Amino acid sequence: MDGFARFTAPSVAHLPVDAPFEEHLAVLRRDGVLVIDNALTRAQLDELGRELDCWFERAPGGEGAFFGRRTRRFGALMAKARSAQDLVLHERILSLSECVLKADDLGHKRCDNIQLNISQGIGIGPGEPEQVIHRDQDLFWVRHWPAWRQGYEVLVNALFCIDDFTLENGATRFVPGSCGWDLERWPEDHEIVQAEAKAGSAILWVGSMMHGGGANKTDYLRRGAVISYNLGWLQPGEKSLLSIPREVARNLPRRAQQLLGYQVHRPTLGWVEGRDPIEWLNGEFSDIGQTQDHLPDDLVGVVENYYRQRQISGASQ
Repeated sequence: MDGFARFTAPSVAHLPVDAPFEEHLAVLRRDGVLVIDNALTRAQLDELGRELDCWFERAPGGEGAFFGRRTRRFGALMAKARSAQDLVLHERILSLSECVLKADDLGHKRCDNIQLNISQGIGIGPGEPEQVIHRDQDLFWVRHWPAWRQGYEVLVNALFCIDDFTLENGATRFVPGSCGWDLERWPEDHEIVQAEAKAGSAILWVGSMMHGGGANKTDYLRRGAVISYNLGWLQPGEKSLLSIPREVARNLPRRAQQLLGYQVHRPTLGWVEGRDPIEWLNGEFSDIGQTQDHLPDDLVGVVENYYRQRQISGASQ
């Protein structure tokens, strides 16, 4: 032995968009991060870049160090670009996010629906230093939940690369496997790796994954678009119901409307006048509606059984 600790350099796994769903899911759960190559077609990528270019030009740098003084950010992507619907409704990424967050296949369902957490354009500008490593799940004070345990994911992010992500232009830094670490553990430098990816790729990571933006050492803006989903009963990071006007939301696909928040999360969270808010969005009622119970199937059975027993009991007295 040479007296020095040996370690294997970490890496971020890449899989093609048409790889088996189970393979995508297994890597995402194991490593906490995955690059899906060619997630967007050339036409989708070109349209996305064209529609968002003017917004990247208009967006100012941030006010603080965390979000970056030379990093341009803007939200409400579906109000700014029709092509953003392709990101929010990306079939494979949405399905993976639902599986990780609902965890039906693990036998302990965590939520009835998922929702859009944020949709954000991010352009890391020249001279921006690397961002501090962090976990996005800390937005929700997860470390203070008495019942929290490793593997209980509350959000999934998908970062669509509009430009090539390289070591020089600020490719996002990750700590593969940190989704399984103790919350107090901090990574050593050799445990951090940048996720290089070609334009049109999507980088997925779970909320417990440690990560941060990379330093941009080039003279051009490195552009990406983040679509993030979380559990339907959590507060979303972005108030999309306000930032995306009602007249825009009315013309979105129904699934996109639901992800924005026009849906009820059973039992009885998020209703308008006791009704599914998507009915309000579409003008099916305005100031009053006939209240619905909005109960999950298992509770429907409990309630029905209760009243059935009460009826039987009342008849016997």
